[in-house]
Amino acid sequence: MLRVIRGVGSLLKEFLEELVGEVLLTIIACVTVAGLAVAFVWGWERSPLVTGGAGGALLAFLVYGGWELLRPSKPGRRGRLAGAAAATFTVAIVFIAYAWSCTCS
Repeated sequence: MLRVIRGVGSLLKEFLEELVGEVLLTIIACVTVAGLAVAFVWGWERSPLVTGGAGGALLAFLVYGGWELLRPSKPGRRGRLAGAAAATFTVAIVFIAYAWSCTCS
């Protein structure tokens, strides 16, 4: 009987940890999306050219990161910039996935 109670307690603990983790990631993603939207609007009011250039540069960096992740790897080929771009691309994809479920509009 005690073994069953411990098993159920362990299951509930794991469930709550996953639930809290999902909620935190969703909140962080929603706040990040809202912050980026505010920064874009503020920047567009100041200088549309600089805002468009910065957005284009960020998009190019993310595309480079995706390309680095998807192309066939060769030993000793990936540098620091490529690793940073790939990590940024991965984080952006995770945030997009969580922000997609964001109902904070």
